Amino acid sequence: MIEAENITLHYGGSQILHGVSVSAAPGEVACVMGNNGAGKTSLMSVLAGRHPRSGGELRLMGERLGRVSAQEMARRGVGYVPQGRAIFPMLTVRENLETGLGCLPRGSRRIPDGIYDSFPVLAEMAHRRGGDLSGGQQQQLAIARALVIRPRVLLMDEPTEGIQPNIIGQIGRVIASLRDTGGIAIVLVEQYFDFAWDLGDRFALMERGQVVLRGQRARVQRDDLHRRLAGLATV
Repeated sequence: MIEAENITLHYGGSQILHGVSVSAAPGEVACVMGNNGAGKTSLMSVLAGRHPRSGGELRLMGERLGRVSAQEMARRGVGYVPQGRAIFPMLTVRENLETGLGCLPRGSRRIPDGIYDSFPVLAEMAHRRGGDLSGGQQQQLAIARALVIRPRVLLMDEPTEGIQPNIIGQIGRVIASLRDTGGIAIVLVEQYFDFAWDLGDRFALMERGQVVLRGQRARVQRDDLHRRLAGLATV
């Protein structure tokens, strides 16, 4: 569904990504792990069209993409949940959700019923301002906003960051449900190891802009991945 091969990225004169390759197929969660500064968010910016890559190939549904904007990626069915949520604090919950609809044809610009089924609290707070929600509720809103376009690919950057455990559990169940439908490919950037391991079908461990370990779940040893991740944290 989405394939990135040998991706390089520069910010000015600094190279941030060095030949990174990741992919996710429909019905699959691909987890990108690593500590702060590893390049995970920069990779997601490339996949979402928010920052042009310096080199490498990006393919979506088998089509090789050139320089494609974030708006065009959304039109093509790529939903993005950014790190830090980036909701609009002065807009209501419903208005925040509606901002995600702009990339759709006019006749399709409606909030799917299933959004409120997945996140009932958003229905209860539809007329409250986004800035008045708790951190966990804002994270649910950010995920729901990405889902209103009915994405074929969902990019999620640190969805558990700063979130209380009960909301983490709910977010995990939503991700698992989306995966199990078989129609969506999910790329999940995550530092919470148990959360990522429970959901992941394939894993990529990043360090200093490179992938240092990669493999499908059946070929990755849990303890080895955990040890490698912990080892990077002490470097």
